Amino acid sequence: MNTSDRLRYKLNTASVTEKLIAVNVAVFLLFYIFRTVAYLFNLAPDFLMEWFVFPSNPSEFIIKPWSIVTYSFLHGGIWHILSNMLILYFSGIYFLNYFSPRRLLNYYFLGVICGALIYMLSYNLFPAFSQIGKSYLIGASAGVMAVLIGIATQIPNMRVRLFLFGSVKFWIIAVILVAIDVIQIPSGNAGGHLAHLGGAALGYVYTKQLQKGNDIGAWWEQLMDTISDLFKKKKNKSNMKTVYKNQKKSNNTKSNKRSSGKSKSEEQQKVDVILDKISKSGYDSLTKAEKDFLFRAGKDN
Repeated sequence: MNTSDRLRYKLNTASVTEKLIAVNVAVFLLFYIFRTVAYLFNLAPDFLMEWFVFPSNPSEFIIKPWSIVTYSFLHGGIWHILSNMLILYFSGIYFLNYFSPRRLLNYYFLGVICGALIYMLSYNLFPAFSQIGKSYLIGASAGVMAVLIGIATQIPNMRVRLFLFGSVKFWIIAVILVAIDVIQIPSGNAGGHLAHLGGAALGYVYTKQLQKGNDIGAWWEQLMDTISDLFKKKKNKSNMKTVYKNQKKSNNTKSNKRSSGKSKSEEQQKVDVILDKISKSGYDSLTKAEKDFLFRAGKDN
């Protein structure tokens, strides 16, 4: 297995939390490389970023509605992204022991959206922000807080070991982080702290509703499934064209392939079963044997 195959294998077998972290880090590096190039050529360093940050002004948001999600993949510096990703990794480990990978994505992205809406509402409602001009929101903190508070609400009394602090109950960690955001609102970055609280509120309410049997994130999951199905249909159409061309070209070699047709058909059936399982429960629901089989099948094709 060469380096490229190893990298692809690690990516395919990574947890959803690790994939989210990888995307955040990749986007962080990409934008900072762009800023470096812009600086060297004396260009506006934040020209590209302006199209993806979330604005406090509703009229500006209408022009770039995608920013309600894209802002969460942007960070202001090394400490900003490092702290967010450490908390996401820590909370994600516990979260995936009680909820599915797809539900973690629900919490994360709905937390991001809720945090952005609270941010915009605050800047247009509270007099404290009336004299502030243009303001923008960046960072994954709202989504991270949604995941952390969500799992803390599910297992409040579970003890977690925190370096020098020893064993601490999950609910205490959650309360401390929320209290820090509340206390720091007058000190600076008020909009950011309010967004964090919006994500935290989403995580708490989501878990409480799940405990009552209500999945308030089902609509988001259905939306993501619909978008995913659109891409799958395009891919399937492309594959159908390829198969047709291959059949035309292989008319003279059909007799050589008949002996292996049965095994190929059985392999394809197993691949279809695994793909169906992925579409219903996500990649992380596969066993290690299923992941290895799918990886080998992909290489053979």
